Amino acid sequence: MSACSQPFRLPPPPAPDRCFPCVRFAPPVRLRTCVLHRAAVLSGLGNGAPRGSCSNRNTPSCTSLEQVNAATISDVTTLRRASTCALTITGGTETGHASGTYSHWNGYKIDFSRTSCVGNYITGSFTRIANRGDGAARYRSSAGNVYAREGNHWDVTFCGGSAACTKAARA
Repeated sequence: MSACSQPFRLPPPPAPDRCFPCVRFAPPVRLRTCVLHRAAVLSGLGNGAPRGSCSNRNTPSCTSLEQVNAATISDVTTLRRASTCALTITGGTETGHASGTYSHWNGYKIDFSRTSCVGNYITGSFTRIANRGDGAARYRSSAGNVYAREGNHWDVTFCGGSAACTKAARA
């Protein structure tokens, strides 16, 4: 396995009594890799970049966060803090995902490994909505983000407060 094909693991957040710097972004700001790295570090997301040389998101075997939306990173940060779970990103903006306005490629979607911690948080905290067309169970957060439980990962659409995005993700 090359360094580029290894998933990007976010460590669990520090103890709740520790202060986190807060970075907020308004969608649809798109982040370049160097800006993403700095923003992720300031947001408490560890080193903020996938392992290996993943700057070319046209490589489908690479978990890339190149040109991810800033609102997506902000919402990932919120998920990590609220859940207190370690998050392993297994899919980002790299090619190979389904197309669409609110897609991985356009920076709205991130895939996370399915762990009991993440699964228990999502299913216990969010509203169960209708299954997706392929049968994947879905949950909607109060922020309008939609979490789909796929075979070995969570496919999450981070809508950044966009009602149109939430509506499209629920279709």
